[in-house]
Amino acid sequence: MPKYSIVVPFHNEEENVTTLYDRLKAVMEQGNDTFELVFVDDGSRDRTYRLLEEIAAVDSRVLVIKLRRNFGQTSALAAGFDHAQGEFILAMDGDLQHDPNEIPQFLVKLEEGYDVVSGWRYQRADNFFFRRIPSRAANWLMAALSGVEIHDFGTTFKAYRREVIQNIPLYGEMHRFIPALASWYGASICEIPISNPARTAGKSHYGLSRTFRVFFDLLTIRFLLKYMTRPLHFFGTFGALGILSGSGLASFLLLLKLVTHGHVHQDHAPLFAIATVLLLGGIQMMGIGLLGELQVRHFHTANQRAPYAVDRILRLRSSEESLLQ
Repeated sequence: MPKYSIVVPFHNEEENVTTLYDRLKAVMEQGNDTFELVFVDDGSRDRTYRLLEEIAAVDSRVLVIKLRRNFGQTSALAAGFDHAQGEFILAMDGDLQHDPNEIPQFLVKLEEGYDVVSGWRYQRADNFFFRRIPSRAANWLMAALSGVEIHDFGTTFKAYRREVIQNIPLYGEMHRFIPALASWYGASICEIPISNPARTAGKSHYGLSRTFRVFFDLLTIRFLLKYMTRPLHFFGTFGALGILSGSGLASFLLLLKLVTHGHVHQDHAPLFAIATVLLLGGIQMMGIGLLGELQVRHFHTANQRAPYAVDRILRLRSSEESLLQ
């Protein structure tokens, strides 16, 4: 079993595949520990998979996972994490904007005892207005909402202990929030500065529209971190406030009816409507909270379903494995 697993998702990166493989191999071979390279083809439409296939055919340390379609970066990383066998797992992008020569400093921090080591792109080469400013705002919000004091949640360049990353369910676009989710499990987290060279080949898959989706992910993460195992505490609070407020208004209208003997529905129609809405809304929020509690119980008892579908997996058997068969 290898000590280190390097997980790299690819999507239409035919111009970078071979170069990245050569650079990763050169860096990892400098150490004395065993390693594997887990390459995930996330539904590429160019020659990315063919090149990965050729690499796997000559190197038994390379595992290639081909997904049936483009599931997205988070799902591709989840596939890589699920099939990685290393004690320590490092993830990075396949566009050469992450320098393989910086891998040893991640591994040093893991050896020191940290559970998660996150990269920090302290000098970014991206567009200032469309990438860097939105990224800084999102990172500041994420740090404030999660309580994890790191500067860069968005980069994929991170390293993990195997037992930590396997406890974190990944779906949607949650890969950028792994440190926040890991903190919920009590993981120790540190951050190291990394370079962020400009892309020299291929086309970027990130756009301004992705920034807006991050806002909704932030709300999701905040909710998950605080109420993941107790949703009734969130919905029940609003439900109780609604029921109490509605009951108070209804009691006031009832008292008014008994004292004045007037037409409450006609004379105080707005208050009557507000009381009704508050009561019904409060009951609904309480019901949602109870349903959430049922989902939490189901989550902890049912089997997890992977957010991806594998088409095929390739790995060349080493000569020692072949002799044992």
